Amino acid sequence: MEVLNCKGAVLSNCEVYALLQDLCRQEKGRRNMTKTQADLANIAFETMKYLEKTACRNQNAEVIQGFLEAVKDFKLTKAEKLQLINLRPTTPVEMQLIIEDSEERLSEEQVEELIGLVELHLPDIDNPQTLVNGTPGK
Repeated sequence: MEVLNCKGAVLSNCEVYALLQDLCRQEKGRRNMTKTQADLANIAFETMKYLEKTACRNQNAEVIQGFLEAVKDFKLTKAEKLQLINLRPTTPVEMQLIIEDSEERLSEEQVEELIGLVELHLPDIDNPQTLVNGTPGK
């Protein structure tokens, strides 16, 4: 695999987790990875082990898309949206650390609204029930 444009796109933890799961499910891919690139296999295993302990294991493309639609009026950067998805902040202090110049860009009410949207749209680690647009999915 060759990286053509290192700034072409960013992946959420959920997407990385899904890619690693697919890679590990493929018998041929897993066998080739362990035979030829033992270090890569170890990194993939350790990364999956870490991601399984985070909220990304309960996220999917529909959940992320619903969240992005809900926060489009906040004028957040792509990096800020990605960090909100990956870190799932639930306090104003965490929001302040993620959103650059949040004191100037967002009021306290907007920060609380953003926290509410995170809690509504992004399932947490303890809630295995998949949410789609804030409602339990099937």
